[in-house]
Amino acid sequence: MGFKLGSERSPALNKGQVESNFSFSQRDDSSVPGTPILRKDLEGGILGESNNDGSIFISHELEPGSQNERHVVMHEMVHQTDMKLGKLKYTDNSVTWNGKTHARQDGMIEYEGQWLPEGDKGFPWEKMPWE
Repeated sequence: MGFKLGSERSPALNKGQVESNFSFSQRDDSSVPGTPILRKDLEGGILGESNNDGSIFISHELEPGSQNERHVVMHEMVHQTDMKLGKLKYTDNSVTWNGKTHARQDGMIEYEGQWLPEGDKGFPWEKMPWE
């Protein structure tokens, strides 16, 4: 029994843009295939949240398509990647980073003997590759 590959070539480039037979319905510029990005009212000046179910919440206050929105989505995508790789895990009561569990309570996380607010740049899981 023979097997023959099709003759179609895809993806292809057209004027510097990748063309593909894949179809992703995008709700807005912040969409990422496979990762639902939902606009939501977020409390306390929070601009983005990465969720255990693979979705990301971004603040409705972010201007669609803005540089700030892209930055927040990229930041939250790093958290999604870390969770999928098993580096990061969290519950309502704890955050686990690289196998070490840190207590979490009332918007604060215990790290190296100090209680710091969630999202603090002092946490290793908040350090971004481009920063």
